[in-house]
Amino acid sequence: MMDQTGQLITTLKRCLKARGISYRQLAEQLQLSEASVKRIFAQQSFTLSRLEQICKVLDTNLYELAKMSAIAKSSLPRQLSHVQEQALADDPTLLTYLYLLLNGWQTADINSNYQLNELKATRLLAALDRLKLIELQPHNKVRLLVARDIQWQQHGPVRRRYEQQVKMMFIDNSFSGPEHILRLDTAELSSASISILQRRLSQLSEQFAELAELDLATGPADKKGVGLMVALRPWVFDMVLAPPAKS
Repeated sequence: MMDQTGQLITTLKRCLKARGISYRQLAEQLQLSEASVKRIFAQQSFTLSRLEQICKVLDTNLYELAKMSAIAKSSLPRQLSHVQEQALADDPTLLTYLYLLLNGWQTADINSNYQLNELKATRLLAALDRLKLIELQPHNKVRLLVARDIQWQQHGPVRRRYEQQVKMMFIDNSFSGPEHILRLDTAELSSASISILQRRLSQLSEQFAELAELDLATGPADKKGVGLMVALRPWVFDMVLAPPAKS
C-alpha cells in the first residue's frame, strides 16, 4: 500500500499533468535546473517550503493538495445501485443537488444560488443520506460516500430518463462563444489510426476529470459548469450517396 508521502507526491504529479506543466517549466518557475526538479520528485525530498512553492505554481495550497490526496486514496464507489439511480432519476432536484455536491459546492452556496429554504435543503440532504450517497453531519456538513465521477449504468434509470434530453440540450447551441468549440471532421482511417485516436480521446477525458478534481477547491463564483462531449465511431455521410430528390 502506498504511504501518505507517496500518495501526496502522486497527487502532486497528477496536478502538474492536469495543468500541462512539465518538469522543465516547473524548474523555470522555481529557478532550479530540470535535473534538480526530477531528482526532488524521484527521491521525494521535498521541504515544506518547496511544497508551498510548487502549490503556488499550481494555484493551490497544501491543505487542498492534502484533501485531493485523501480523495484519491479513498477509492469511493463510482457506480450506484439501481435503487439509488432510480431515486435520482425520479427527482431532478435531488440529482442536481448531488451533482453540485460532487463538484465541490458547499450546501450554503447551493441553497443561496438556487434559492432553497432551509427546510427544502434539509429534506434533500436527508434523502441523499438515506440513499447512502452522502453522510449528513451536524450543521448540514456533508461527507461524500460516492466518487465525484459517477459512472451511470449503461441502461440504468438515470440514462434512460435523461440521456437523450441532455444530448439534445447540449448540441442545441450555435457554439459561437469564445469558450465554445464544435468540430465534425470526417475521413477514411486505418484501424491503427483509429486506435491512436481512441487512446488520445481517452487521455483527453482523463485530463478533463483531473482538471475538475483540481478545481474542486475553487469557489462556485470563480468557475462555471462545462460540458465535454467526446465521440468517435464508424460513419459515412450517407447523403452523399442518397438519390437526388424528385422534382
